[in-house]
Amino acid sequence: MTDWKTRTKLVHEGSRRSQYGEMAEAIFLTQGFAYESAESAEARFVKAGDDEFIYARYGNPTTRMFEERIAGLEGTEDAFATASGMAAVNGALTSMLRAGDHVVSSRALFGSCLYILEEVLTRYGVKVTFVDGADLDQWRAAVVPGTKAVFFESMSNPTLELVDIRAVSEIAHAVGALVIVDNVFATPIFSRAVEQGADVVVYSTTKHIDGQGRALGGVVCGTKDYIRKVLEPYMKHTGGSMSPFTSWIMLNGMATLDLRCRAMAESALKVARALEGDARLSRVIYPGLESHPQHALAMAQMGSGGTLVTFDIAAGKEAAFRFMNALEIAKISNNLGDAKSIATHPATTTHQRLAPEVKAQLGITPGLIRFSVGLEDADDLIADLKQALDKM
Repeated sequence: MTDWKTRTKLVHEGSRRSQYGEMAEAIFLTQGFAYESAESAEARFVKAGDDEFIYARYGNPTTRMFEERIAGLEGTEDAFATASGMAAVNGALTSMLRAGDHVVSSRALFGSCLYILEEVLTRYGVKVTFVDGADLDQWRAAVVPGTKAVFFESMSNPTLELVDIRAVSEIAHAVGALVIVDNVFATPIFSRAVEQGADVVVYSTTKHIDGQGRALGGVVCGTKDYIRKVLEPYMKHTGGSMSPFTSWIMLNGMATLDLRCRAMAESALKVARALEGDARLSRVIYPGLESHPQHALAMAQMGSGGTLVTFDIAAGKEAAFRFMNALEIAKISNNLGDAKSIATHPATTTHQRLAPEVKAQLGITPGLIRFSVGLEDADDLIADLKQALDKM
């Protein structure tokens, strides 16, 4: 199976079939499992086998199929599926940290990730140091002997700033720190995070993996020891596991994941090129553009610019709102990675809780629009964006 190419893994990896030999992945909608005897129940609670289950909060055959499929795709030994992307981020960090531990994180993060680092972890005595994720000198200064983990988004939300995974991993590993990467914007298709040094990779499966706007979900990928000895005990006792029905949705989403992500990234590049140079925009941010300051890193790290384009409407918030309200194809929402194109105003939604000075520091201006490119025809999307700019 390790020799299979990506699209083959996305269709077949981790498949389990019942005695009926069904073609589609089965949904095992059960919270519990029956035992042949009291002795077999006792034995399973002592140590469950690879294909034995106790309770859906601990594991389920449908969920196990999804975990094995995403682990095979990501190149990790194992994975644990969670109820949401934020359950995955929280679990990946909280399960391994204790009072007095030190974490270094990039500053440019999704608002809820910042909340976990700034509010939740520090509340329980974890020391957190924030750095400019693109500045390797800041990483070198902050990561010191005794640092337990580093955490960053490989491509930041919403300003599409990249962190050099290989370089930061080398800095972290030199002091024995674990490297935890939130890889949502990179997608499992363009990611080579494990190859580049990441120890733990986190995804919100709500985004590209589902890709249809149907269900919340998350997953943490890593070594078997980390997943089963560190993360699983925390997740199964705190209740953040993915439901079997959601796992089935994610399995079906994975079958077309490669096709969707590549089509969306191709359209994103066309959209970015069409917008670049428009006088009504103060900047267009897309790592696939040669004008992006980290274009070379994006190509080396991902081989693609990804599926999102960010641009800044020069006239500010009111003009940005008029632009969004004039869109005819793209929808206004705060999700991303969907088959439908989505426009988001981060300053008033996903990152609204940040103080004005923090927004300014991160480049989240009043006119900033995060545009998640969907599966519509690229020319139709460009026409929609242009007519909305005209009406603005």
